[in-house]
Order: sequence, then C-alpha cells, then structure tokens
Amino acid sequence: MNSAATRGLALDFASQIAPAGSIDIKRFFGGSALVRDGLQFGFVMKGILYLRVDNAMRTEFETDGSEPFRYGAAGREVTVRRYYAVPAHVIDDPALLCSYAERALHAASAPGHRRSEIRALTSFG
Repeated sequence: MNSAATRGLALDFASQIAPAGSIDIKRFFGGSALVRDGLQFGFVMKGILYLRVDNAMRTEFETDGSEPFRYGAAGREVTVRRYYAVPAHVIDDPALLCSYAERALHAASAPGHRRSEIRALTSFG
C-alpha cells in the first residue's frame, strides 16, 4: 500500500472516529499517525489500523486474536506492545470503533506516558 493510499485509509478511519478536523493525520515512518490534541493514539501501517492500548484493551485485543505492531530493525523483529491491530468486528461497528478510539486516546494520555515519545513518533510529519 503506497503512502497516498495509507493516508486515505487513515483519513477514512479519522472521519469515522470523530468530527472532521478534530484528528490530525501525520506521516509516521511508512504509515500515517492519528493524532488528537498532540497525542498519537493510533496509526495505519500497511493497511492495518493500530490503536494505543492499556492493559485492559490489550487483553481484549489478544482475546480477539489481534497482534501487537511488529517491525524489522537491524536484522531482528521488534514488537511494540503499546499498539495493537484493531479487530475486524470493531472496524465494522462505527460506535464500537469510536469507543475504542476514545479508550486509545485515554491510554495515550495516561500518567507515565511520555510526551517526548509522541513527539519522536510524529516528528516525520
């Protein structure tokens, strides 16, 4: 999936989650980040929507068979357990998708979440 298609998919998800203009889409490595009020709470990479999770969401996503975000770096695979692929049944249910996005935003803003991490992740936009 090329960057224009990834951005288009991210814009589509953003329009389903919140009113137009309330979610910014920024370049994020090979994908597009979803950012609200300066907090990255999700991203689209290779056609997959990933949301920031807390412990409760991680358990729910794992129960649904979702996987954490993974990428290859320096000849090894890195697993990022803060972001999980959104299950298909959530994407297919607009109300549930909105609920999960709000939960992801809350997880991104929870105490202990480093804003510098967010700036580093979205600095390519």
